[in-house]
Amino acid sequence: MGLARLAELYGVATAYAPSPTEEVRVPDATVVAVLAALGVDASTPAAVRAATEAAEREAAARLLPPTVVRWADEPRPAWEAALPSGTRLTLALEDGGARQLTVPDGGGSADLPLGVHRLTALAPDGRTAAATLVVAPPRAPQPGARTYGFLVQLYSLLSSRSWGMGDLGDLAELASWAGRSLGAGFVQINPLHAAVPGRPTDPSPYRPSSRRFPDPVHLRIEDVPEYAYVTGPDRARLDALIPRAAALRAAVLDEGALIDRDAVWELKREALEILCAEDLGPGRQAEYGDFLADRGDALDDHATWCALAEVHGTSRAEWPEPLRDPRSPQTAAARDRLAARVEFHRRAAWLTDEQLGRASRAARDAGMGVGIVHDLAVGVHPDGADTWAQRDVFAEGISVGAPPDAFNSLGQDWGLPPWRPDALAASGYAAYRGLLRGLLRHAGALRIDHVMGLFRLWWIPEATGGGSDPTRGTYVRYDADAMLAVLVLEARRAGAVVVGEDLGTVEPGVREELARRGILGTSVLWFERHWDEEGQPPLEPGEWRSGCVATATTHDLPATAARLTGEHVALRHRLGLLSRPLAEEQAEDRAEVGAWLRELTRLGLLRDTAAGGPGDGDEEEEIRAVHRFLLSTPARMVGIWLPDAVGDRRPQNLPGTWDQYPNWRLPVADAAGRPMTLEQLAASPRLRRLMEGVLPLGPARTAPPAAHSA
Repeated sequence: MGLARLAELYGVATAYAPSPTEEVRVPDATVVAVLAALGVDASTPAAVRAATEAAEREAAARLLPPTVVRWADEPRPAWEAALPSGTRLTLALEDGGARQLTVPDGGGSADLPLGVHRLTALAPDGRTAAATLVVAPPRAPQPGARTYGFLVQLYSLLSSRSWGMGDLGDLAELASWAGRSLGAGFVQINPLHAAVPGRPTDPSPYRPSSRRFPDPVHLRIEDVPEYAYVTGPDRARLDALIPRAAALRAAVLDEGALIDRDAVWELKREALEILCAEDLGPGRQAEYGDFLADRGDALDDHATWCALAEVHGTSRAEWPEPLRDPRSPQTAAARDRLAARVEFHRRAAWLTDEQLGRASRAARDAGMGVGIVHDLAVGVHPDGADTWAQRDVFAEGISVGAPPDAFNSLGQDWGLPPWRPDALAASGYAAYRGLLRGLLRHAGALRIDHVMGLFRLWWIPEATGGGSDPTRGTYVRYDADAMLAVLVLEARRAGAVVVGEDLGTVEPGVREELARRGILGTSVLWFERHWDEEGQPPLEPGEWRSGCVATATTHDLPATAARLTGEHVALRHRLGLLSRPLAEEQAEDRAEVGAWLRELTRLGLLRDTAAGGPGDGDEEEEIRAVHRFLLSTPARMVGIWLPDAVGDRRPQNLPGTWDQYPNWRLPVADAAGRPMTLEQLAASPRLRRLMEGVLPLGPARTAPPAAHSA
């Protein structure tokens, strides 16, 4: 009971339920290690007793927790009701104003403006406390009207102007075309976070160095304003990069090469070295000054880390000890010594931010009601810029993942250090607020990867001797009320929709709480079934929730063509990923697909033929029927995986693989596997045929021009 009580006080689970009928005890060693990462000594029974007594004394004496929440639509919050009568509250509002209240005084804190304020309390017995007060609106903004849009991994969408991978210029073009020609309301893309540099760079957009700043590899170099003013030898150097960029593009589009992020960055870095050395005009200098002032110390830290990584590499264990501390005198001296490189990385961040803004404006100008949907990865690399600059809020020696379940008996280790819930609360969620504010600068909506992490995360302690075992982890709980309040508040300030990726195992009550706060979920066709009924029949369209983005697939799942034909099973078999005999997997897959095709036929969305049954094997017609089904649900947003529109069969990422499959490095291709440019995709007859059934959902538009090429 001693260790269990201490763990409970710190939100650390000592048991978890992988299913409604099963409970698994967490090993004591795991609990002790997780508590240690939270700064709590539980190594001996005496230490457990002392830590428990100290925590209970602190809780009993405390007037206020470090951060408190007031939802604008709710009655007096529990923290306020718990204060002794006569407690005097002084509020320093974020706009510089102040309020004086006495508990209870009738209204309490109910009429406070939205924002993050500072609250101090003085009880009649002389006790005092200070806390951050988050006053949040009831719900996040909602889409203005029911809409549809495209989902795509930006790097995979090359145009005739790309330098070997899709860029922010391509994003602006895609948004403008999709909005103006097809009435699309949004484009959802992968995270554009800054990657950990190196060769080879980890191509996954979900394990970045920093989530606070975008990666300049996404820049369209020719769209940088200073590009037009380069002269002399520098102009010759710039011009010499163009054929090299064309060769990279041709290798991917014409020769079957994989997208080589490192080669692309090598060229763009050469170009940026020239562009960032150009003097800025007075107006541009003023704009840059505003950006520096807005991003402040966070940008300085990020740029400093980038400069240090160029000198010392990205493995922090190999850095000189003093430089591992971002606030050490030696780090300050290194920042001065590397001032030119720090300035280069600041300027690159600004230029990337500018083009993000340009893509967002292109989407809005094209009539998109939502616009660009950006993606927030669940965490960052343990040796990256964020963990260096904000090391006090990350748990050392811990990795985030998932426990064993029916689909993965070994569990998952994502290699991402978690935020410490206690450190977040103590700082008023400053790191979290800053992260959201930066991401929402140019977002019409924000997708939160593994949104369940706002409630709890699976912490995996590093094993003695290195490495970790996902089966020997445990859940650590976060203050979901505060996490949601900050998220909803920042979304409201930005006027942005919030989408939560809530696939997989979800704790009871989580989806309901997210929906109550206006956070849309993610519903994938193949998973929307009556799982508790015999045969697990598909949900009727009217049984789908309205508060979601409805899709046929995602970047981690098979393309719809591969799902319908069974090619995804054959791929996993070739790579040795099946846990059962091939024939058994194929039979189950055929049964599942057949059930969906029969349902689509029953609903009149897919023709029936006497010869071949539902769809008669017409792949295009079946894919159109799938999307007709999605449109017949009440989902507020319907997402079309852009590769599906041209018959691409390959997943962008195949979970469970590393070097066995080219994850995150494939261009969008047609049904025959031929890479397609953005221009070819926009002119594709197959895409046009699919979209003819989708256009009525959007506002009235002029029909797109007839296609000229496949």
